[in-house]
Amino acid sequence: MCESEDVTHATQAILAKNDGLAARLRGDLALRGVSVVNLLSSPGSGKTELLGRVLARAVERGIPVAALTADLATENDATRLARSGAPVKQLLTDGLCHLEARQLRGHVEDWLPADTSVLFVENVGNLVCPASYDLGESLRIALMAVTEGADKPLKYPTAFGSAHLVVLTKTDLAEPADFDAAAFESHVQRVNPGVEIVRSCARTGEGVDTVLERVLAVRDGAPVHRPPLAPHPHPGLTADHVS
Repeated sequence: MCESEDVTHATQAILAKNDGLAARLRGDLALRGVSVVNLLSSPGSGKTELLGRVLARAVERGIPVAALTADLATENDATRLARSGAPVKQLLTDGLCHLEARQLRGHVEDWLPADTSVLFVENVGNLVCPASYDLGESLRIALMAVTEGADKPLKYPTAFGSAHLVVLTKTDLAEPADFDAAAFESHVQRVNPGVEIVRSCARTGEGVDTVLERVLAVRDGAPVHRPPLAPHPHPGLTADHVS
């Protein structure tokens, strides 16, 4: 067996182990009435700011939400998200470029407030490694800012092709960034046919309520879009949009 085959088998074994842990975590959380939302994006997408607005809106409405935010270093994002009033915890990966189900399980067992109905997980800023790891999520959201270029979904097809929902951020900068919205939508649909795209802007509030409503719909049992590149298909999901 050649070295490349050894690496492939090792990677598959790691992912398979993660899949098993994620499946058990998903089941355990379902028994507790908790839905997990996994947020994927590159650094600088505006993910933290948008999540902070979504959390604040949920707190205003009395919805019991919480958030785990992952970074290689610093607790800056946790500090920002805590301003929402929701329970927030920083998860430092010590150099690991993604989260795994085993890490999430430890924090859920040790910290997650008992009344939580939605746990938002802000994954490490990276569109490569995190896309391959199931965290036991009920909803996977891929986010991208207009400043990143309309062709990004084609460059990172696994991240966008495995998403149940795509969120376009910083839409207030679309004109100065010369963003081609039509091309972006075409590229997203090419890698993930039928997925819903939500436009958002944390500065103006555009899309904040829509994102929260999509999350709550999934929490309450609404069908979820089935992405073609989902590495870990979930039983019972349909090809419909979240409604």
